[in-house]
Amino acid sequence: MFDFFKKDKKKETTKQPNSSQVAETLFAPATGEFSSIDQVDDPVFSQKMMGDGYAVEPEAGDVYAPVAGTVMSIFPTKHAIYIKTDDDVEVLVHMGIDTVELDGAPFNVTVAEGDQVSAGTQVATVDLDQLTSAGKGKSIVVVFTNLEDFSSLQLTASGQVTHSAEVGSVTTNS
Repeated sequence: MFDFFKKDKKKETTKQPNSSQVAETLFAPATGEFSSIDQVDDPVFSQKMMGDGYAVEPEAGDVYAPVAGTVMSIFPTKHAIYIKTDDDVEVLVHMGIDTVELDGAPFNVTVAEGDQVSAGTQVATVDLDQLTSAGKGKSIVVVFTNLEDFSSLQLTASGQVTHSAEVGSVTTNS
């Protein structure tokens, strides 16, 4: 959709024998309650208008990269970070629900555009109390914005997860 978009011990990329598919492991962006994207309390996400994915309702404000890759873009309002993997998977890490109008106040981004990140690298902190005071949702949403390039998205987590725990995989055509 947006299309403007390292090696790591945690990133597990496996080429299938006699195949051009690559499976990339996905990780939790925060510690909290895991859910599929269709459970997010925002129709833009829950109806997959931006792409498929998952979310975590965080217990703390630390946000971590769900994949290894390059930070391609940080929104001026600091509420979202785009990461592109070596396999060209475009990943949006969106912090909070309907948080654009907060103009960056509750967010502290700890990476810069062009940075290489590993899965599990801290990329931001969010003042969750400030989100609550503003009446905003706290979900950290991970969206894959170039779904047309995927063979499949497989989510394996449920319930409580810790940040950087494996939550599934995406299979891409390479």
